[in-house]
Amino acid sequence: MRGRFITFEGGEGVGKSTQLKRLAAALARRGVDVIVTREPGGSPRAEALRDVLLSGGAKRFGPLAETVLVAAARADHVERTIRPALDRGVWALCDRFIDSTRAYQGVLGGVQADLIRAFETVAAGQTTPDLTLILDAPAAIGLERAKLRAGALATPDRFEAEDGSFHERLRRAFVEIARVEPERCLLIDASGDADMVERRVWEAVERRLLIAGAVQ
Repeated sequence: MRGRFITFEGGEGVGKSTQLKRLAAALARRGVDVIVTREPGGSPRAEALRDVLLSGGAKRFGPLAETVLVAAARADHVERTIRPALDRGVWALCDRFIDSTRAYQGVLGGVQADLIRAFETVAAGQTTPDLTLILDAPAAIGLERAKLRAGALATPDRFEAEDGSFHERLRRAFVEIARVEPERCLLIDASGDADMVERRVWEAVERRLLIAGAVQ
C-alpha cells in the first residue's frame, strides 16, 4: 500500500517544523512508518540548493531564477526521498512543498501561474500531497516566533528579512490557496500555543486520512 504524503505550509514562524515533528511522533506511536523531510532540501543535492536560496544568493537574479532553482531541488528531493518512501508504504511529512512556490515566487514574486504549474509538473509529476495543512497566524506573531527561535544575534534568512507587508501578503496568499483547494488543503489556526495547535493538526489528519483507514 502506498504511503501517505502530508505537507505543512504557512508563513514564517507559524510552527510548521514543530507540528510536523509532533505529528510524526504521534503517527509512529500508532505503528505508522514515517519520514520527516523539508523543502528546499530533503536530499543531498537539494540541500546544497537550499543554502543558495535561503542565503539570498539567487534573489539578485529575480523570482523566475529562484523558481527554477526550487524546481531543480524539488525534482531531486521527490526522486530520491519522497517517492521511494511512498512506494515502500512509508508516510512522508514535508515542511513546505508546491504551495510555498505558489505563494513566495508566484503570488509575491510575480511569476506567472502557468509557469509555476509547469515547473510543478516537471519536478513533482504525480507526486502530490494527500493532505496539506496550512498553518495560519498573524504575520506579526509568526515573525516574533521566528526571531525568538533563531536568537537575538541570528541573521534573518532571505525571506525572514522581508518587511511586514510582504509577510501579510504571504499570509493572504496561503489562505487563498486553502480556499481554492479545500479537498487537499486545510487551514489550521496556529495562533495558539503548540499543544492546542497539535490537537487541531491531529484532528485534521484523523478526519481526512485515518478514520476510513487501517490505522487506529
